[in-house]
Amino acid sequence: MGKIDIDYQKLHDAFFKWQTKPRMTIHGDLYYEGKEMETRLREKKPGDLSSDLRNALGMPTGPNSHKVPPPWLIAMQRYGPPPSYPNLKIPGLNSPIPDNCSFGYHAGGWGKPPVDEMGKPLYGDVFGTAGGEYHQPIMEEEIDRTLWGELESESESESEEEEEEEDEAAGESMEQEEIDRSGLATPSDGGLITPSGLSSIPAGMETPDMIELRKRKIESEMENIDAPSLYTILPEKKNDRIGTAMMGSTHIYDMTAAMPGRVRPPGMGGGADGGVEVALDPSELDMDSAAMAARYEQTLREQQNQLEKEDLSDMVAEHTAKQKNKRKRAAGQQDSGRATKKYKDFKF
Repeated sequence: MGKIDIDYQKLHDAFFKWQTKPRMTIHGDLYYEGKEMETRLREKKPGDLSSDLRNALGMPTGPNSHKVPPPWLIAMQRYGPPPSYPNLKIPGLNSPIPDNCSFGYHAGGWGKPPVDEMGKPLYGDVFGTAGGEYHQPIMEEEIDRTLWGELESESESESEEEEEEEDEAAGESMEQEEIDRSGLATPSDGGLITPSGLSSIPAGMETPDMIELRKRKIESEMENIDAPSLYTILPEKKNDRIGTAMMGSTHIYDMTAAMPGRVRPPGMGGGADGGVEVALDPSELDMDSAAMAARYEQTLREQQNQLEKEDLSDMVAEHTAKQKNKRKRAAGQQDSGRATKKYKDFKF
């Protein structure tokens, strides 16, 4: 019990003696699911029946198996050869049948040969009596077998460049000879020059040596325009009085520096005029800035005093009550646990 009966010799032979190398893909080939189950078409040839196919079709196998016609021969004699293989030789259709075989629809018969009204075969020498009359020439497709990825050698490129230079030199020499023979220069694209030496370009229209395309006026205007600054540094100020603000900060920034075109109202704090922000009644609008600053300082002092005088006794009492109730619940749970333990330990 608890042991496995294993023949280690058979196990060794299975891996090191009888194991065969599986079919693997070639270098650069892509694998996909089910690829190993596909049939290799390079090993197959149209018209050749394997033994497995003959067994599946119910055809005999052996040395005389070629004398039995395939089951699709009758349909090919009626409709013609397969268009995908026009040059395929099929016995009983476009080539002679094997020896000691006969046409007919009996068992082992090769059907009826396809002939026209004159008794001539339609698709080829099916009787094997004609010579070269029915031999159709096989049209071979022209295939360009030059290497498209081959790099040109340096010698070939140099020879091509030399040939181009020689052609250009020969063309220039021929043009010079024509000019020398005629004595007249032919008009070119550079300018129309007459044989008498007079230029066709009127006076005052010659091309200047240097053309100035920029306009000095535009450049001067662009230089005078002040370019806008890319950024502005905001001045930082320290705020010691937070007050009753919920999200107060000890550092503030003067946003007026980022808006130079806007005039700051006199009620904004932190400016050069020393004004402060104060909520006033309509009757107190005639106060000067000093009185408003004093009013603002007084309001801030009152708020600070109010914050300092706030009594936190209610919060402390509430917290103490919560802690006390928590201790009571914990003590009650311990007492109940002890009582239940006493009842469990008690025995009659």
